[in-house]
Formats: sequence, C-alpha cells, structure tokens
Amino acid sequence: MPLGEITWLRGGACRTSDPELFFPLAPTPQQEARAKAVCARCQVLDQCRDYALGAGESEGIWGGMTPDERRRTRFPAGWHSPAAS
Repeated sequence: MPLGEITWLRGGACRTSDPELFFPLAPTPQQEARAKAVCARCQVLDQCRDYALGAGESEGIWGGMTPDERRRTRFPAGWHSPAAS
C-alpha cells in the first residue's frame, strides 16, 4: 500500500486497541459489536471503509463493517446478470 494511502491510519480509533478485537479467530456478535463501537467514534471511519471496500479486504472489521457487510455492499443481491443461454 503506498504511503499516501495509509496516512489516515494514524488517526484511527483502533490504533491503541488490541488487534484481536478487529481480527478475531472466531468472531462472535458481541465481539463485532465491541469493535464497531470503537469504529463509531473514529475520525477516519469513512477513509477506512473506503479503503476496505476498494481493496477487497476479506477479513476483520474495517470502517465499522464486517466481511459479510462489505461483501454485500460490493456485491448486492442481483448484481450479476444471468449467463447467456
């Protein structure tokens, strides 16, 4: 990742949190809620979310979104067209 793209990381509310909160081995709804609570007070939430969506991050909580939430944002229901017959 180019340096210019990551300068926003220094402003992240998560920078002083345990990375396990955002990248757990076995995520639970409670853990996701705790991580999202940190994100909710973050001053770089939008940059983080934009990065994760653009980079296709497949793991962890980024920008207040779980991997499934990011996947649904990137590929909403019906996004693909049926194969030609």
